[in-house]
Amino acid sequence: MSNSIDLSVNIAGISFKNPVIMASGTYGFGHEYSEYIDLNTLGGISVKGLTLKERKGNPPPRIAETPAGILNSVGLQNPGVEVFKKHDLPFLKQFDTRVIANIAGNTIEEYCEMAEILGDSEIDAIELNVSCPNVKAGGLAFGTDPLLIEEITSAVKRYCKQPLIVKLSPNVGDIKSMARAAEAAGADCVSLINTILGMAIDIHRKKPVLANNFGGLSGPAVKPVAVRMVYEAAHAVKIPVIGMGGIACGDDAVEFLLAGAAAVMVGTANFINPAIPLDIISGLKEYMKKYRYSNLKDITGKLELN
Repeated sequence: MSNSIDLSVNIAGISFKNPVIMASGTYGFGHEYSEYIDLNTLGGISVKGLTLKERKGNPPPRIAETPAGILNSVGLQNPGVEVFKKHDLPFLKQFDTRVIANIAGNTIEEYCEMAEILGDSEIDAIELNVSCPNVKAGGLAFGTDPLLIEEITSAVKRYCKQPLIVKLSPNVGDIKSMARAAEAAGADCVSLINTILGMAIDIHRKKPVLANNFGGLSGPAVKPVAVRMVYEAAHAVKIPVIGMGGIACGDDAVEFLLAGAAAVMVGTANFINPAIPLDIISGLKEYMKKYRYSNLKDITGKLELN
């Protein structure tokens, strides 16, 4: 092994200096975190979920702590894609890190319009959040039906000038069929998992803790589910997989890489420690040094089943 450790990775033609990307919904547009860490050290940032027009989000309370994570029903509060493009993207482009625009909508037409708006921007990739309800299909989430995944992915791909990442929902029976549907429709990459639908109850009020009743569970509690789903997805498709779900240290990231992820996204852990991505990068290097690996390809997908 050479003395140098190469953490760089290429995903759908995009080179990342390291595989540690900040997950959408937990990093805003980077402004606040830039006061605590150097954003140049990150592999990339997937920005807060964007919609065609500004959204105020759900009423509070919309965040609830759980024994090993959080429930959230923020409701995609964001300034809208045009404001992001004009005001937030220039801030992010000051830094040497990849910028991924996460987009969400209620109709295929909304997604396509956003992809078109972002086409001439300096973002590096688009991440398609398919966990949103399709109002034309009775509120069924796009990501829970492989036919809907194919339909929306194929449509957005026609308007997308950057690589397209499809972010998969874990609230399904068979993640492999969802990943295959995205690949068949032209996705350049899939990312998973999004949050798991959950609920918390205030036993004294006899009411749900969250104003929206249900929320998405993230954090350490979901990691075993996420690792399993990433493994299944990575072995079902030939396109790259980005894994996420409860990653809080270098060893967690290694698990996802061994399972087949080409890169990882870090979410909830950022709320506990803004410097956590630096710890994860350092932990990755220590693992590779310990086992005398020089390149991420030495560990990616190298899991050996019993």
